Amino acid sequence: MEKNFTTKDSLTITHGFSEADFEQIKSHGISLAKIAEELALFESGIPKITLAKPALVDDGILKYSIAEFQQFAGLFDSKKSDLKLKKFVPASGAASRMFKFLNEFLNDFDHENETINAYINRRKDKNLPTFLAGIEKFPFYEQVKSKLKLLHDDYYEMEGHEKSYHFIKIMLSPEHFDFANKPKGVLDFHKYNDHIATPVEEHLNECAFYAASNSVSHLHFTVSDHHEDLFEKIINEVKQKVEEASKTTLHVTYSHQDKSTDTIAVNTNNEPFRNENGTLVFRPGGHGALINNLNELDADVIFIKNIDNVIQDHIQEITLYKKGLAGILLDLQQQIFEILAAIEHQKIEDIHIEKIIDFMQQKLNIDIIEGFSKYTLENKIDFIKEQLNRPIRVCGMVKNEGEPGGGPFWVRDAKGHLSLQIVESSQVDTHNHEQAQILAESTHFNPVDLVCATKNYKGTKFDLSQFIDHKTGFIVSKNKSGKELKAYELPGLWNGAMAKWITVFVEVPLVTFNPVKTVNDLLKPAHQPQ
Repeated sequence: MEKNFTTKDSLTITHGFSEADFEQIKSHGISLAKIAEELALFESGIPKITLAKPALVDDGILKYSIAEFQQFAGLFDSKKSDLKLKKFVPASGAASRMFKFLNEFLNDFDHENETINAYINRRKDKNLPTFLAGIEKFPFYEQVKSKLKLLHDDYYEMEGHEKSYHFIKIMLSPEHFDFANKPKGVLDFHKYNDHIATPVEEHLNECAFYAASNSVSHLHFTVSDHHEDLFEKIINEVKQKVEEASKTTLHVTYSHQDKSTDTIAVNTNNEPFRNENGTLVFRPGGHGALINNLNELDADVIFIKNIDNVIQDHIQEITLYKKGLAGILLDLQQQIFEILAAIEHQKIEDIHIEKIIDFMQQKLNIDIIEGFSKYTLENKIDFIKEQLNRPIRVCGMVKNEGEPGGGPFWVRDAKGHLSLQIVESSQVDTHNHEQAQILAESTHFNPVDLVCATKNYKGTKFDLSQFIDHKTGFIVSKNKSGKELKAYELPGLWNGAMAKWITVFVEVPLVTFNPVKTVNDLLKPAHQPQ
């Protein structure tokens, strides 16, 4: 009798999985089907995205005047008392990249036989001179310097380069400040006259300014479970102060990246990568896993912003553009909901179709299927409903000034349909001249400045997992214990995880984008006292 092979049988035969492996997978909360799919992806590779053209102003990106932004902000303000607002901040990543060049310095600098200048010349290091020249301007300078004096009785006799070396050492030492292993959100970013602020505090301030209705504001952080106490400590220290200054009650919640979204790692031969003790290696699935966290939030409007994109002062200007984006969202949502309600009540007739299609093309950048004009009225209405009954995101885009990362593009899918997407350069086949050219012609950059609506026209939450393009993940190369491995990262939160949302891109000014990718970014005007 022929045996029906299960996924478990298949994994045992093709990859030599043992009962211990299956127990480990089960304890992680991961399905065997998911493991099989990921292993197949490593074998087949992930197809590159096909860029049709860059999204440009008036061709995929809307551009509004300050007066128009003020009008949209006013619209948002007029409606917000009837809305539940939330701000969603991904904040689980450690600050290791911020201090990468300083860790490299500590690892490679020959303290006994080399001067810092000699190291800089040897390594042609451009970052370290900038750090040292601006060292006194860092918000944590006095705190680290005080610890340095405490640990070194001979501080005042030390040469300048000695002080610099020990300053960096104490700053990154696990026994002292351990900055590189802490989450960015809890580090000192901004120095004010009377205190020093972390990104957590700045996000609380922002939340009270633009994500509050009826004097109540909700802020949600995604954090690593072992760092949540660091966030809570800061919030307990500053929350009351922010509430009193803003006359707003702040509610802060947290969630963790679900372990079941971790992905299996493989070696260079695409076989499961194993630890020295023979156990399988799983890795976090990247920020795309946070679509699950977003899916759990109950709100009418959700603001999304990265943890390191905060600014010192200028909060009024930031507020104008955030509220403006929300107003654009509400304006479009109202028109979408009116169409969907009319469909439900069978009030759409042939004479309405042309106007609806024009709205979908001009305002929502929706590609209309070929041959649509030949459809029956019933089929036209079905197409319109299917296209409009989706989550909506309005994404701020800034002019590209050389920052690495994703940008807005028109993308063509396997069926030839066009859609607006935020695309990372790693998703593009840069060996293809035509694709590389389109990538190079991009004028704008994704600062992760999103305003989202995740409920349908009846007020019911969408299941966001239904709108993911699962073919747009990433395969990345990593190193563990000196051995090469390959890891699969889920479709990015604002990339493939939102690929099937209604997407609108709006140009916003550079003042709204102030990321801190390296510690030296804290020396930029946006992060210095005004």
